Amino acid sequence: MTDAATRAAQLLKEHRASIDRLDAILVYTLGERFKHTQAVGKLKAEHDLPPSDPSREAAQIARLEDLAKEADLDPEFAKKFLNFIIAEVIQHHKRHQS
Repeated sequence: MTDAATRAAQLLKEHRASIDRLDAILVYTLGERFKHTQAVGKLKAEHDLPPSDPSREAAQIARLEDLAKEADLDPEFAKKFLNFIIAEVIQHHKRHQS
């Protein structure tokens, strides 16, 4: 390999190592988040509260879009990601109420 190709291979390895660490952070963060949303679902079920809170969800989506802009992340991607998470959480909450 040439010096440039060797350097590129090293940079690729470093980027991939960072990506792997960040993926682990995402998984553990989601795990922690879902522990809290499970607790919220149980609390809602115990007090006969609806599994969905549209005003909270809208506020969270708007908040996440703003954070995405600050983080130089596509706000539409962030919105889709949060909508996916919210849908999962609502399904969990509905199961608690069954």
